[in-house]
Amino acid sequence: MEKPSEMFDRDFEWSELVRFAEYGGSQATLGVVSGRRRQGKTFLLDAVTRATGGFMFTATETTEADALRQFGVALAAHVGEPTPFRFAHWDEAVARLMLVATSGPTTVVIDEFPFLAKASPSLPSIIQRALDPAAQRTNTPVRLLLCGSALSFMGKLLAGNAPLRGRAGLDLIVPTLDFRLAAQFWDITDLRTALLTNAIVGGTPAYRREFTQGDTPAGPEDFDDWVVRAVLNPGRPLFREARYLLAEEPELHDTALYHSVLAALAQGNASRGGIADYLGRKSTDLAHPLGVLEDVGMITHEADAFRRNRSAYRIAEPLVIFYHAVMRPMWGDLERPGRAAAVWSRIQPTFRSKVIGPHFEGICRIWARWHADSATYGGYPSRVASGTVSDPGAKTSHEVDVAVFGRDSGEREALLAIGEAKWNDIMGLGHLRRLEHLRSLLRARSGVRAQETRLLCFSGAGFTEELKEIASRDESIQLVDLERLYHGS
Repeated sequence: MEKPSEMFDRDFEWSELVRFAEYGGSQATLGVVSGRRRQGKTFLLDAVTRATGGFMFTATETTEADALRQFGVALAAHVGEPTPFRFAHWDEAVARLMLVATSGPTTVVIDEFPFLAKASPSLPSIIQRALDPAAQRTNTPVRLLLCGSALSFMGKLLAGNAPLRGRAGLDLIVPTLDFRLAAQFWDITDLRTALLTNAIVGGTPAYRREFTQGDTPAGPEDFDDWVVRAVLNPGRPLFREARYLLAEEPELHDTALYHSVLAALAQGNASRGGIADYLGRKSTDLAHPLGVLEDVGMITHEADAFRRNRSAYRIAEPLVIFYHAVMRPMWGDLERPGRAAAVWSRIQPTFRSKVIGPHFEGICRIWARWHADSATYGGYPSRVASGTVSDPGAKTSHEVDVAVFGRDSGEREALLAIGEAKWNDIMGLGHLRRLEHLRSLLRARSGVRAQETRLLCFSGAGFTEELKEIASRDESIQLVDLERLYHGS
């Protein structure tokens, strides 16, 4: 089964769906597909369904009775029945669904499955029963795919003591495009413009196709105009998208609280204590909202590279960071048509410090973990993080943007490299000396194997000739510019 020509990338996801759909077993099988909204899950599943002549039902947020009515109409149309099926409950509906594969394996997709399960909480158990050995004696080879964007719900569908635990032959998460693929998808060849665009819209495919209708920055000279016309324009969908992302999550009931937590994070408050101070609350009050935001994939929680009792929270969706750091404080002005250009010119410093700077550091960590080869470090990375290094002599501490760890043949962890990331600075000897100082501090600490640690300089603006000359003669000093970030290893 060939991947549709209009489908960008998604080779792995397509191959897994095809494998599942074409499995030749005689019994019904179950698969689960999840991922954040706007990533193209429905596009993928619709393509597989059409290619295999299958059945796809997209649920809506409604009552159980209405959902059963909609399902009966759709299923009857698929099997060629002149009148809709009238199901009294989901036991009947699922039992009938399991009989549709009369001529061999047939793909069946239930999209937006969390809507159905919300109206009918017993539905996962009903599907479990339909897959039990007794029911499989009458089932046909249906390839049932349950899909949803509510990550907290979908993540629990196959976990622990959930009814469908151990029943699935596919558990596929459709991710956002990484920064390299995003540049290709947006068809942006100027790398600085590509990274600036990625800092706002990330790797969500729908933001190019549906939300901007193909409007992309033509180059560096067009980027500011593109932000004004496509992102800060109150008549365009991206303008309110960050607000809607929270409203669409069923687990987020008190959206005002969650928006406040995200605003604190966007302002650079990465610890629970810092967020609590920003909100004027006790740190213990934030355990639940932070946990929920993490469950729905809105934030990440990462341990400090050098201090395991310390951690940092970060917003996972670039558009949400952009909204809370740049748009939300100026919302009143931005809602008035014609004000976006003036607002954007005033908030450029905020964009550079709160959005593009941290985003560039995150991109550098992604490159260090997934794109750099072993020759860069003299070893294979096992984890990459940011961290804080204490400097007892100076009675201060220093931030490390990139810390790369690996394991030797004895499975002992070693610090392969540390790095500094500067988006708008031309890096020189001063930056190198700082990294050398941090390496000496780490070498003096017990529990950190840093004797062979290399130094990484990441810059979006370039390097001095003096630093280039030193790096050319010393492989322990690695310079990573935008060209290497996007195309090198």
